[in-house]
Amino acid sequence: MKIPQTQVVSYAQALILMDQAVEKGWEIRFLAEKNQLLVEYEGGWLIKLFLPWTLSWSPERKFQEMDDVHYCLTLVRAGQAAVGYFHQGKLLDHKVFRGYLVRQKQGKSQFKYLKTKGKSRAGSRIRLEETQVFFKEINQRLQVYAKQYPLNFWGLGCAKTMWPLLFDGEVEPPFSSKSPELIELPYPFTKGSYEELQELELRLQQFHLLLSPTGKELLSIPSSSIPEDADDTW
Repeated sequence: MKIPQTQVVSYAQALILMDQAVEKGWEIRFLAEKNQLLVEYEGGWLIKLFLPWTLSWSPERKFQEMDDVHYCLTLVRAGQAAVGYFHQGKLLDHKVFRGYLVRQKQGKSQFKYLKTKGKSRAGSRIRLEETQVFFKEINQRLQVYAKQYPLNFWGLGCAKTMWPLLFDGEVEPPFSSKSPELIELPYPFTKGSYEELQELELRLQQFHLLLSPTGKELLSIPSSSIPEDADDTW
């Protein structure tokens, strides 16, 4: 699992890159909604650096370790979802949800199928009820975490087509689609599973670097001792 087109870099490498940007006078902005540093020059971007979720960027242009970080990740696919609570980057609690949301022959969720043919058949009505229960149970779990833990961030991996089901159901999540604490996860996933939550336990503790073509010409990345397979997909 990795952010598409990025490479994993070490703390030392990330620090050297930011030092280069400061020395050259390039603009450095922190985008909280992406947990990302954006380096720009003459109207174009050079560097996109996704930070570990236990680090922040200080006004003094330095990485700063956060003292007590709590966050929750929600991974949603049609028919399966996984929700996990993390403290200081460690997965401490999770739950997996499953529902009968997908039409077997078409391989399409009932929610998407409604846009083309309606909901008259019994199977369709069952899938719609399952869909409502599915998202209700996810949000109930999120509400439990919100009450039990002082959460700093909410990470969400969910197709935008399913956002209305997540945010506008009978039970709503403890955050809105516009919440500053909400971070859309850029990591691709396929199942909404416990195994993917475990993989994110590692990935969210790494720096992920993306350079523009111009950035590749202007910057030099020092060698790393990170294993070659550190950013392998499954």
